[in-house]
Amino acid sequence: MTIRPHNLLTSLNRLTPAVLSLFRVVIGLLFVFHGTSKLFGWPTGPIATVGSWPLFYAGVIEVVCGLLVTVGLFTRIAAFIASGEMAVGFFVVHLPNGLMPLTNGGEMAVVYCFALFLLFFTGGGAYALDSRLLLTPRPGVSTSTER
Repeated sequence: MTIRPHNLLTSLNRLTPAVLSLFRVVIGLLFVFHGTSKLFGWPTGPIATVGSWPLFYAGVIEVVCGLLVTVGLFTRIAAFIASGEMAVGFFVVHLPNGLMPLTNGGEMAVVYCFALFLLFFTGGGAYALDSRLLLTPRPGVSTSTER
């Protein structure tokens, strides 16, 4: 059996909405755990003192935005805020230790920053609450009230 490139690309294109939703859920859950480690010491890590700058506030942003991204509610806004938080985290915490993310401990901050930035542009995918509640336009669906 020979697989033609056109058929493979067509098959992959059909799966894009589902895979985007899977990507959103995985990034969101990982981001939640990033925040719970700061706020509750779970699954690992020291607990930030309530109100301490910047760890406590970073943990709150990570848990709240991570949950919103996971379920796909206000995905673009939550992803934008979370992406910005990771960018600030990289420049404030990691960059003083060196330029390269691999050597300054900021590699995951960069990965989260750009993964969440991607979700800001793509939205949450077909299986996000946003698309179910018509908070983001879907191709072929008019949200205009004009006639």
